[in-house]
Amino acid sequence: MEEITEGVNAVNLSGESQKKNRIQVSNTKKPLFFYVNLAKRYMQQHNEVELSALGMAIATVVTVAEILKNNGLAIEKKIMTSTVDIKDDSRGRPVQKAKIEITLGKTENFDELMAADAEERDTGDEEQHS
Repeated sequence: MEEITEGVNAVNLSGESQKKNRIQVSNTKKPLFFYVNLAKRYMQQHNEVELSALGMAIATVVTVAEILKNNGLAIEKKIMTSTVDIKDDSRGRPVQKAKIEITLGKTENFDELMAADAEERDTGDEEQHS
């Protein structure tokens, strides 16, 4: 599935400049919670995060967004779908890929939930060391 990540980069270069709070999800073997945790970090830094994906990676983006919403960390701000032409060298012509962009914002109690989560992890570490 290498062509998907190449396509994401191509879309990037031709589209707007790279945003600091955008996560481009590719169809790699990265675990789901890699993206969930990255999105949390981006929301802490920028108050919102934009999740973006092409083709088969769209399901991952939707799942990440739903996990964040169901845990009370994020609210949906905007969902945009489109199709993009990706150059496919093997076929010699562009292929169309579905694209999704989901913008999530922090909920009012985001910081409280993140602090409670961090505290829980800290006390868990102390119990293991004693």
